[in-house]
Amino acid sequence: MPDASPTAHNYAFASDNTAGVCPEVLAALAEANRGHVPSYGHDRITHEATDRIRALFETDCEVFFVYNGTAANALSLASICSSYHAILAHADAHVERDECAAPEFFSGGARVVPLPGSLGKLSPDVVDQAASSHHEVHASKPRVLSLTQSTEWGTVYSPAAIAALTATARRHNLAVHLDGARFANAAAALRDRPGATPADLTWRAGVDVLSFGGTKNGAAGTEAIVFFNRSLAAEFAYRRKQSGQLASKMRFLAAQWLGLLRDDAWLRHAAHANAMAARLGRELGAFPALRLLAPVEANAVFVELPPAVAQGLFARGWHFYAMMGEHGYRLMCSWATQPADLDAFLGDLRAVVSAQ
Repeated sequence: MPDASPTAHNYAFASDNTAGVCPEVLAALAEANRGHVPSYGHDRITHEATDRIRALFETDCEVFFVYNGTAANALSLASICSSYHAILAHADAHVERDECAAPEFFSGGARVVPLPGSLGKLSPDVVDQAASSHHEVHASKPRVLSLTQSTEWGTVYSPAAIAALTATARRHNLAVHLDGARFANAAAALRDRPGATPADLTWRAGVDVLSFGGTKNGAAGTEAIVFFNRSLAAEFAYRRKQSGQLASKMRFLAAQWLGLLRDDAWLRHAAHANAMAARLGRELGAFPALRLLAPVEANAVFVELPPAVAQGLFARGWHFYAMMGEHGYRLMCSWATQPADLDAFLGDLRAVVSAQ
């Protein structure tokens, strides 16, 4: 990607990781930064944040806070797998493409098996075929199905779709992990549908463990590993400590969740990001020279840009990533995306297109 002048860089659509920390989280961190409290999670704030997550999901789950999504995914999968096991996941899943083999490393060798599926989604038939293939001692034994919600293509599984996949997994004695780095965006996309509460999207649909993302939704850096199947959390506290994810000042990881969960800020921010992406998708779809590559269901927009258009936007300082195919690009919206950001981007896009 060519560089623009130092004053022209704009990362507004590069990733939802480029956004800052939302006001609710900053306020919660300031509130937590008072006095002396017990360390390693033995404090009131951590207990309160844990209870709020249990209330959100309407069940007595086990909750562990870690620093980042790689740890949340890799450690939760490692708690399920032995070294000779296989993890079934979509070929575009983060656990396959973007975790630097962390699930394999922390499990001691469990293999991620990439599976095909349209627009980032797996189907029960594909999972059934992969799980029922001949697996004797010469091959890794399938142990867990890992789903992503919302998907790497920005699409969203309905509760019924998740339930169909988990039912298939159960027939093959597979546990189910949900990578929810953008779970908030999926929950916001489905919140007006009946039977689509956070509980309906997870344990009621058969999910055993969730990597609940906070960082991409306005936190400074905190993720929650939520074990709905509490038996899978046995001795997980030791795994978290050994991996360097046990925060001595745990209150600052937990406090961010208090900020997100109070007054449904987590859902409000996700809904805003989704709305910005929906507008961006509509606007891009109106350009005859451009083609949307996936439906805009959460906070991601995938668009095919002619090379000259992409280069023109890069030259004007916009940063975003080539993700799908030779000319497919991903534009991400976040809690902090403003209409003015869209206006500026679309104005530059119009200028670039008209110059072609």
